[in-house]
Amino acid sequence: MPAQDVLDELKSLGKPTIKKVLINHGAREPFYGVPIESLKKIQKRIKKDHDLALELYETGISDAMYLAGLIVDDAKMTKKDLNRWVKQAYWYMLSESTVPWVASEGPHGWSIGLEWIDSKNESTAAAGWATLGGVLKIKPDSELDLPKIEELLERIAKTIHEQPNRVRYQMNAFVIEVGAFVTPLTAKALTIADRIGLVTCDMGETACRVPEARPYIEKIEAMGKLGKKKKTVKC
Repeated sequence: MPAQDVLDELKSLGKPTIKKVLINHGAREPFYGVPIESLKKIQKRIKKDHDLALELYETGISDAMYLAGLIVDDAKMTKKDLNRWVKQAYWYMLSESTVPWVASEGPHGWSIGLEWIDSKNESTAAAGWATLGGVLKIKPDSELDLPKIEELLERIAKTIHEQPNRVRYQMNAFVIEVGAFVTPLTAKALTIADRIGLVTCDMGETACRVPEARPYIEKIEAMGKLGKKKKTVKC
């Protein structure tokens, strides 16, 4: 399917109300404001088309970039591809959702996530933490580096309140993801949650709030869902 045909379809599906909401969340032109449900319908129709995904991402149009993350072949993404994508991800829906989803479900997720969290660029570092969290959600505990995860938790406890806004948000999310998805470290995650306390972030002109780690993990435990891995992190 030609990329231009997809762009024409996306443009026709754009909604001013969705654009307004996304602008409040940090999106900027060019983008059309296509509802996620509409993007999912296109994904269902196209399924996987790696070359088309690469072409759509290069347009710089947020809706097309998000769709690219849904239809790309994660296994074919090289580190060079992922580094290019993270640099082009100009707001957090892309840098903390689309790119981490693709990275975490591919062969380089853990290693590139560790590289990204050391970046001095806020967006890239936040993408790194989101990528590592994505890996925790889908990989069996037997395939995870538990000592390294503990090391990362200690790093968060010591540095989270000194980090840039979006990095703080994703570090807090990582603590929750460890507690919820890696049961050998749930107790450790709860201890870290107590040490870091309340994490505050500027959420812009939105009603979004930063979840408190301990209550969030305990809620998942009460639901009997601790340690239940996901088939995919994409949504």
